[in-house]
Amino acid sequence: MAASTSQEKVGPLDGPQAASGISSYFSSVTGIYDRFSRWRSSLGLSNPGNVEGLQKEVKMTHLTNFIFDGARAELTKALSVAPAFQVTHSFSLASQTALPSYSFGAIFANSNIFMQGAVDHEGSVNGRFNAGWSESNVTKAQLQLSQQLGASMIQLEHDYQGSDYSVNVKALNPSPVDASGIFIGSYLQSVTKNLALGSEVLVQRGGPMEIPTTPSYIAKYTSTDKKWIATAQLQSMGVLSATYWQKLHEKVEAAADLQLVVAPNGKREGVATLGAKYDLRMATFRAQLDSTGKVSAMLEQRFAPTFAFMVAGEIDHFKNAAKIGVGVMIESSSLTPEEMGMVPQPGYPPPPASYP
Repeated sequence: MAASTSQEKVGPLDGPQAASGISSYFSSVTGIYDRFSRWRSSLGLSNPGNVEGLQKEVKMTHLTNFIFDGARAELTKALSVAPAFQVTHSFSLASQTALPSYSFGAIFANSNIFMQGAVDHEGSVNGRFNAGWSESNVTKAQLQLSQQLGASMIQLEHDYQGSDYSVNVKALNPSPVDASGIFIGSYLQSVTKNLALGSEVLVQRGGPMEIPTTPSYIAKYTSTDKKWIATAQLQSMGVLSATYWQKLHEKVEAAADLQLVVAPNGKREGVATLGAKYDLRMATFRAQLDSTGKVSAMLEQRFAPTFAFMVAGEIDHFKNAAKIGVGVMIESSSLTPEEMGMVPQPGYPPPPASYP
């Protein structure tokens, strides 16, 4: 009997005692997390932005996303302001790198939803849909349907912006049948008021060429006055991308971009790009020079709020080639200045009481 009583005293804890121990454990963990959260808040860290927008300022300064050749025209008509709804006719011809084309597009947007779609003369359809569930959560979808083999795609994405970090996950051509597709996840965290560190991982499942998991490491440094930003991204395949952007003046920005490839098979190459942007009162001028011998420039002149003229040119000294592009953008609206939220100019005649 004595041995039996001794075993009962040292046996496992009964229900109330076990629950009390678990509650004490979770209370301890919660206390540690609360102290850690208060410490993070005391640092005054800001949101670093997402990885997709890591080089946003550089891309807006350089010509890479703006240069074109041949002739093009965009005719836009605003049908509504709140919510925003407009349609666009786009024409392009005489390009050295692309065939003549025509596309019709439309944009609808309000405070929570953004939708954009376009169809070209060959029947290709592309669209974008963004839904903002809150100030921190945005879901995005992109769709492209084409008659060309392998050109159709769908991309699903969700972006979360925390107080001092950002998380983004996306899936390209995901298949619920065999879980194939390309999946990308990224995380960017502010570690000081100026420095943010993060990582991005790409995973491909299935497909004719399955790529192994590819991580990349990211660093972003922003000056205290927000007048210059330096970024670096290193991929495991030996690709280094580094950028530097600086606001030299209220209307002048300059940016540099360096792309280095040091592959395991011994391949080594690099491209350096230097560009600048100057905003005048009614115009924007961009110029760019890279190490491959290309010199580019583009002027966008707005003669009126509804009319803009563009001219772009590029010279490739190493290939002894050149190209030039001209374009116009015309906007029209059947809305009155009051409906568009504009303040009428002094002496603006009031609309007639009735129309014939």
